[in-house]
Amino acid sequence: MSDQPYNPGPDGARMDFRSAMSYGDYLHLDGILTQQHPLSDAHDEMLFIIQHQTSELWMKQAIHELSAARAALTTGQTAQMFKMLARVTRIFEQLNSAWDVLRTMTPADYTRFRETLGPSSGFQSYQYRLIEYILGNRNPNMLKPHAHVPKVKAMLEAELARPCFYDEVIALLFATVEGAGPAPAPNLSAPHNALPEVQALWQTVYEDIDRYWTLYELGEKLVDLEDYFRRWRFNHVTTVERVIGFKRGTGGTSGVQYLRRMLEVELFPELWHVRGDL
Repeated sequence: MSDQPYNPGPDGARMDFRSAMSYGDYLHLDGILTQQHPLSDAHDEMLFIIQHQTSELWMKQAIHELSAARAALTTGQTAQMFKMLARVTRIFEQLNSAWDVLRTMTPADYTRFRETLGPSSGFQSYQYRLIEYILGNRNPNMLKPHAHVPKVKAMLEAELARPCFYDEVIALLFATVEGAGPAPAPNLSAPHNALPEVQALWQTVYEDIDRYWTLYELGEKLVDLEDYFRRWRFNHVTTVERVIGFKRGTGGTSGVQYLRRMLEVELFPELWHVRGDL
């Protein structure tokens, strides 16, 4: 082994970027890595900021994939849609793993900087709200925390004005299963609730998977996605309870009680309920 430090230049690696785009240039790292501004001297505030900033980046990617998946669904690009849905599931797996890092912060650590958050809270994440709206949890009341940012409010209102992803899935279900009849009109002003006629068609699909393999595979992709989404919510509840107990959230919610209520939300209820009928 040579006692000289390895120089990758002679092997072809570019070493001079004075006139070329570098890794940092492409990713705009100066802009990203200078956006962490703790408001206290608490060591763990940096962790808290980075945890939430990286979560927002992953949610941006999830929105990118879900929007493309909906477009692929409506244009018959099934294989592409399946890949995008699988990626969203993996994104939520990544978000789940991030809670493990934040849980290294103790109640004493968080108390040192909690007051600096003021009334800000993850409850106000408009990207999280957009994901819920795309997937079908349409709660118009959740527009209110975004009324002070007209651009964001308009974006969320635009999503509420169109069929959600699951509405498009239901339309495909009725268009594909023989004798299904017309699909029910989507309710654009409220969260999706289980419909007996939709559950009956999913039962038809699951009882004849060879005939309706594509729909069956789509159903399982959606269950997989919601499974990981539920785990993310559960990990959120557990982390909050571990760090602040049953204190009220910084944004004014009831904290753990509010988050536990969110665990009851079902995005694709018929796909879960049908399992009891098979």
